[in-house]
Amino acid sequence: MKESIKYYYTNLLSDAIGNNGVPLKEIYSYEKIAAQYKKEIKSEHATGNLKFIDLPFEKKYSKDCYEYAKKRINRYDNFVVLGIGGSALGNIALLTALQHPYYNLLSKKERKGLPRIFILDNIDPDQIGSFLDVIDVKKTLFNVISKSGETAETMSQFLIFYDQLKKQTHNYKNHLVITTDANKGFLRKIIEKEKIDSFIVPDGIGGRFSVLTPVGLLSSAFANINLNELLRGAKSIVDIFFKNTFKTNPIILNSLFHYHYFKNLGKDISVMMSYSYRLKDLTDWYRQLWAESLGKRYALSGKEIFTGQTPIKALGVTDQHSQVQLYTEGPNNKIFTILQVQKWDKTVKIPKVFKDIEGLSYLGGSTLNNLMMYERIGTEYAFALASRPTCKIIFPKVNEFTVGQFIMFYELQTLFTGKLLNINPFDQPGVEAGKKATYALMRRKGYENVLDDIKSILTKTRDYVI
Repeated sequence: MKESIKYYYTNLLSDAIGNNGVPLKEIYSYEKIAAQYKKEIKSEHATGNLKFIDLPFEKKYSKDCYEYAKKRINRYDNFVVLGIGGSALGNIALLTALQHPYYNLLSKKERKGLPRIFILDNIDPDQIGSFLDVIDVKKTLFNVISKSGETAETMSQFLIFYDQLKKQTHNYKNHLVITTDANKGFLRKIIEKEKIDSFIVPDGIGGRFSVLTPVGLLSSAFANINLNELLRGAKSIVDIFFKNTFKTNPIILNSLFHYHYFKNLGKDISVMMSYSYRLKDLTDWYRQLWAESLGKRYALSGKEIFTGQTPIKALGVTDQHSQVQLYTEGPNNKIFTILQVQKWDKTVKIPKVFKDIEGLSYLGGSTLNNLMMYERIGTEYAFALASRPTCKIIFPKVNEFTVGQFIMFYELQTLFTGKLLNINPFDQPGVEAGKKATYALMRRKGYENVLDDIKSILTKTRDYVI
């Protein structure tokens, strides 16, 4: 097995950071309840629930995506994902982590014939209108992703590009592939009526848990990302979760640390800080997973609890110059996760120039690799000095295997933390009010009563200043 990611929790402990840390025995005191929840998860999985856990073992989706991409990869200059939230963030994270950081700026020859990949995860008119200025739809394959087939943002994008394709191409169907529910929804009806190529979002898989389905795998196949290694990495974490004992189970331990700091020590913010450009969008993916899964008004019992830990993303070294001041001297209400890479793909030397200027000469002869490493160590030191609890995920190298591990690590951690909080980590009722308001304002039938309520509320809030 390739070298795995590693989880370090030393700087969460009171031995390392003093009274703001946690004695390890307090985490170990959860062993009995952890065993109970692990048993429940195993039972729920065995009865056909928790289908996201099965994805690393499912070869059909990756095989189908590979075969589809192989037949079409040279036909198009561009592959465009139309999606939002869980239908986009995983795609972005995989592309950033596993392809050239400036992939779309490479020539087609440098990309070895692969299309450029664009992921449009917003409906900002300036963004979409400007994209229409620069994209040649005749050379583009559009992947429309929506489980329900009625996501307003994605469907509006679809209608815009569908219209352009019908106007500009002889066979618009050759420029569309739709990823949606296998049996129901508006997109499925369109697929059946117009005979458009399609992939499925499997039943029982929510958007934020769908990156290892065709939702995330299809665009990755067009970018020549090794899907088998991605799934193999995820599978290794499933094995660790179910087979490792309590004290050697990194997923459960990290979940317990975060839960304990949140519930007992007031750490209601979770900051994930990546010291790798390639991993920066995995922090974005994590942010949705943690926020949407755990931010809940009601417990499973129906009791009103208003729970959830706010996730924040940060990028080293960029955010040392924008956030670390707050993190070290501001409110002590955060738990930190550092993402570290041991080996980068490239080594960049710093030349020995201006040797007579002491403030510059110390840099010459070193590398950006060393500087990045020392900057990270400096931040870890600053956090420890300020008694700020910090754990660390170390990637021996950023590749498909380790990224697959990271994805499954945090999906399982989210599930386990949901157990600890006694909430449902798979729904998102708090999003529905905004969706219904949008439908009403866009004059969708059936939402007239919502429109009346919006008018009633907004007429009460007219105060303004100039």
